Amino acid sequence: DLNGNKIAVINDIRFKGRQAIEWKEVEKYLKRYVGEAHIIESTKDMVYIGVDLPEEYAHSNYTNTLKGANAKAKANAAQGIPEMLMIADEKEYEVNRKDKHVKDAKYGWYSYVTRFDLPVYGENADIERYNVFRAILLVRHAEDNRLYLYDIMKIKKETSNLFQSEDLTQ
Repeated sequence: DLNGNKIAVINDIRFKGRQAIEWKEVEKYLKRYVGEAHIIESTKDMVYIGVDLPEEYAHSNYTNTLKGANAKAKANAAQGIPEMLMIADEKEYEVNRKDKHVKDAKYGWYSYVTRFDLPVYGENADIERYNVFRAILLVRHAEDNRLYLYDIMKIKKETSNLFQSEDLTQ
């Protein structure tokens, strides 16, 4: 972007609508990533996609609070998970705060900042611009000493980073 931040480009709105996201479809889509591992370039951390990601991503407390554009953004961000992991930065550690996570995040949590964009279509179905979003990747440090993507949270549109479609083709 204009500030030098990397952005994962998502070229399609697969999950349409702002009021009634089909989260079961998002969950089904995410299952394609289970078993994959991706390296975060800034830290060289290997982050795995575990079997718990689709369920947590689509049905977490955070997801259940989302409405409108942020719900649509999270649903469609599912398409860019490998790229969002690759460009993540600003790693921070946090200890477990809930007893229920002692098993699945024995060594605590990491959060990383990532960015992604989504197209905005005009009247004639052409992309007229992209909205850029900032998000936090929540990663659990499991008992097997691996890092697993757990959820994407704190999604916020960056109003200073609105790209016209021609900006990305230059």
